[in-house]
Formats: sequence, structure tokens, C-alpha cells
Amino acid sequence: MDRMIISGGNGFLGSYLCEKALSEGIDVTIVDDFSTSNKLNAPPEAHLIKKRVEDVSLDGNYRYIVHLAARPSPEDYIKNPVETLLSNSVGTLKLLEMSVKSKSRFVYTSSSEIYGNAQVIPTPETYYGYVSSWGIRSCYDEGKRYSEALIMAYHRKFGLDTRIQRPFNVYGPKIRYDGPYGRVIPRFIMQAIRNDDITVHGDGMQTRSFLYISDWLEATWRMITKDGIEGEILNIGSSDEITVLELAKKIVETTRSTSKIVHVAGRDDDPQRRSADIRKAGKILGWKPLVGLNFGLSKTIEWMREGDI
Repeated sequence: MDRMIISGGNGFLGSYLCEKALSEGIDVTIVDDFSTSNKLNAPPEAHLIKKRVEDVSLDGNYRYIVHLAARPSPEDYIKNPVETLLSNSVGTLKLLEMSVKSKSRFVYTSSSEIYGNAQVIPTPETYYGYVSSWGIRSCYDEGKRYSEALIMAYHRKFGLDTRIQRPFNVYGPKIRYDGPYGRVIPRFIMQAIRNDDITVHGDGMQTRSFLYISDWLEATWRMITKDGIEGEILNIGSSDEITVLELAKKIVETTRSTSKIVHVAGRDDDPQRRSADIRKAGKILGWKPLVGLNFGLSKTIEWMREGDI
């Protein structure tokens, strides 16, 4: 039986990946310190190690090591900059060392944030990024960029089979929506369901492109299991842009909310446009997104309505 380690396996993305791997007959070990989780999301069939990824050391042979552990919400990582950097520096190093020892395939979930305030839209993998190394978001952006550099160094020096994906704003059921953990879609939905004001940072003209969880999972599974793509870096996202203001209006309309849209102070270093060039993923993985934003929002709203909001 193949064995897999998933760091951050109790999180939003990780729990879906864990379920998929188990359904494929893979023995799964999760490393997660629950720093961004408010409950157990992982299936009970998985082996759970409740530790920070930078503190873990595992022996044995693993076919796959997938590094997902991160603090993806801006409010959260801005409040926890050191911890954010450590999981994507020391944590990445620890898992790479384990991968070399067990000759594992190493798959890393980077982020579209490595592009910063991109000047090329849709943004291809060849774009170097327009990123501040010292700004308020740098703990996340530069942590991801450092991890990518370290991973490619291990690929070149040790011949390690590595793959790096850069997801663009994945959303769907099970995404956390409370407090500083709520990203833009779940935060807007929560506010709309409660008929609270929808808080838009700045003028709302900044754009994002969103990817539904099932599309991310399909691309990720192909990236993990496909042979012959060692060293590849792929955008996993959508090229369809929507302004944050348009998104807020769409969510108010879809939920039939009485919420008003109010503008609050803009965020420092907030990228103005975000859109993925996914032609490379289409060519290498034979993949493209299948779920449109309207359907994805309706499924996410349905799930959140069933929750305790």
C-alpha cells in the first residue's frame, strides 16, 4: 500500500485531499497543529499527528509527501507573521529532508500570492512577481517564494521528484468563515446570511479569480499522481476575473439578503488584479475548471446556511 503525508491535512484543502487519497487506497498520515482549524475535519481513517510541521520528524517510506500547511487568510497571517514564515521555511526543509530519505514524490502548494501585484494579466508561471520583501504581507508571500526556491534547489541537487502548484482563491463547502480566518467569499456570505453590512476593502475595483474546490482537487490529484512531470510549476486557478464589488453584489443577490455594501479602509499591498493563465496546466494535466462561479457560490451558500452562523 502506498503511503502519503499531508501537512495541513486537517485544513480546508487538506481534508478534501485526505478523503480522496483514502478513497484511492492510500495510507494517509496528517501533520497539523490545528492553528487554523476550529474542529476535526480529517477522516478518522487517517493517522493524525497534532504537531507543527516544523517540529515533526517521521521515519519510514512514503510514496508521496504533500505540503499544504500554511495560514492562507491575510488577517491571520498578518497577526502571526513569524509562525507563517516558519511553516514555509523550516517546515518545508523538514519535509524535503524526509522526502530525500524515503525517495518520495514531493508536491507543494504554493500560492498565487507569489506574483504580488502582477503587471501581466492573466499571469503565467513565467512571471517573476512584483512583491515586497518587507511589507505587511511579506511573511506569506516571501515564505511561499522561499519554499519554491528551496524545493527547486532540492530538485536540481538531489534529483528529487518535485511538483509545485500555485492555487488561485479556492473556495467551497468546509472553508472556514469565522473571525480572522474568513477569506473574501465566506466572509461575504456570512455577512449576507446574517443581513450584516458587507465590508469591502477599498473601492472594490480590485479583481480576483476563484476556483471551486472540486476543480482544485481534480487538478491536484492529477499533479500528484501523473508520471513524467518532475520539476513542473503550474497555476491551478481560473482566468475569469470579477471585481470584489461585483462579487459582493452577486452574493447579496444570490442569498436574497438585505445587507448593505459598505467600504472600509483598503489593505496595504493588496494586489489590484488576480487572474490565472492556466494554459500550461491544460497542456500538462489535461485539466480545466468545470464549475462556474454561480454554481460554486450556490453550493457554498447552501453549506453555510446549514452551519451555525
